[in-house]
Amino acid sequence: MSATTQKQMLQDVNTSMDSDLPEGWEPTNVGEILSVNYGKGLKEANRKPGKVPVFGSNGEVGKNNVPLTHGPTIIIGRKGTIGAVHFSECPCWPIDTTYYIDEFHGLDPTYVTFALRGLNLGEFDTSTAIPGLNRDDFYNQTMLLAPLAEQKRIVAKIEELLAQVNAARARLAKVAQILKRFRQAVLAAACSGRLTEDWRRDHPNGESASALLKRLQKQHPSWLNSNNSYEEDLPELPNSWAWATASQVGEITTGNTPSKKREEYFGGPIPFFKPTDLDAGYYVDKSTDSLTAKGAELARVLPPLTVMVTCIGATIGKTGLSRRKGATNQQVNSVTADQKFVSPHWLYFTFTSPWMQEQIKVRASETTLPILNKRRFERLPLPVPPSDEQREIVRRVEGFFKFADAVEKRVEAATKRTEKLTQAILAKASRGELVPTEAELARREGRDYEPASVLLERIRAARQAKEVTASVNGRPRARKKTRK
Repeated sequence: MSATTQKQMLQDVNTSMDSDLPEGWEPTNVGEILSVNYGKGLKEANRKPGKVPVFGSNGEVGKNNVPLTHGPTIIIGRKGTIGAVHFSECPCWPIDTTYYIDEFHGLDPTYVTFALRGLNLGEFDTSTAIPGLNRDDFYNQTMLLAPLAEQKRIVAKIEELLAQVNAARARLAKVAQILKRFRQAVLAAACSGRLTEDWRRDHPNGESASALLKRLQKQHPSWLNSNNSYEEDLPELPNSWAWATASQVGEITTGNTPSKKREEYFGGPIPFFKPTDLDAGYYVDKSTDSLTAKGAELARVLPPLTVMVTCIGATIGKTGLSRRKGATNQQVNSVTADQKFVSPHWLYFTFTSPWMQEQIKVRASETTLPILNKRRFERLPLPVPPSDEQREIVRRVEGFFKFADAVEKRVEAATKRTEKLTQAILAKASRGELVPTEAELARREGRDYEPASVLLERIRAARQAKEVTASVNGRPRARKKTRK
């Protein structure tokens, strides 16, 4: 395409844009009115105590004693969180993953911040491995410039509306915390017997947990013998419940990792569950790695509905319920219950309850990394209800959690709407639809006003004068950016 054709196309675009502009506004681009600078590296170890904010691409990351910029500053994510736009009212230090702007030539800095946020700069990723924003792409982004007096009214209106949006978002964030506490309260009630207190009154003649455990031990004599004496006092249970160790209610298995040098062990159809796979919680059916039948045999094959518990490290106690036959690595202890006697779903909820999670942590060995080996895991105390009550606990917990999940989905949808609302407010502002235009107010009040074209010419003159001064002082002149 020839240069003449390109120029004609740009003129056609600007002509079309001008016809849709609010009266008194002027189209321009970032490079014509703003100088975009690269941030400068400042490692955390090199920062000195002070009050100067240090900004990365995702926002403030610390403090320093001296600034890099000399006034109000706009910070734009260049690497990492690309296109994110932050604003500092005071001088600050933008690090080398950012661009920054601290010269505005009479423009309202907050107005420019909102205008840049409305450009969706995150869409201009020009790299492959690490997201990046090219400065030329940034310079060529079109901005619509409002008269200066109108800019200030737009900023005031945006801040008023965004305060309401942010307040709504803060309330929604609190709901998420409330739901987390609600789930923990349900599990605590389930583990102590309070959740099914009314059920026990209506079912007084069922088999007790003590009788259940005796039948279970007769069925599985290889499991550890009953031992209800503990060194410490345990919470009081309902009369029909009983204390048992983890090894009394199921077969305990510690996983194993086959040699990775043997290719025939990996890549088969059998899931190989690791602690990260347990993030799925109540429904674990996928794994990042898999084993062949031979590999799974070495790792110890577990049937579906096995309760898997991380037994080492910062995530000790993380629990999942497998939904497929699989195996685990050595970081996971598992309990496989005899489902004729014990509900694996109840067992999962018990292990995820606050009381059991605390037991797992306090009974782990005190080393650099907390470890709950198989022997310690086998002796974990479990509050065991009768079989029928186990099923009722599962039914009620699932019902409460289903309700919480439904509320959570509504909160997530509402949060997404607030994010869209923010963009809608910025879009309306950029089109001149948020407040009356300066031209309209001037006509009402019978006065003149300064259109954005005059402001733009003043900015051009100021920038040109600065370039001349820099040239006279022996510094290279800034490259002129073409309007697009």
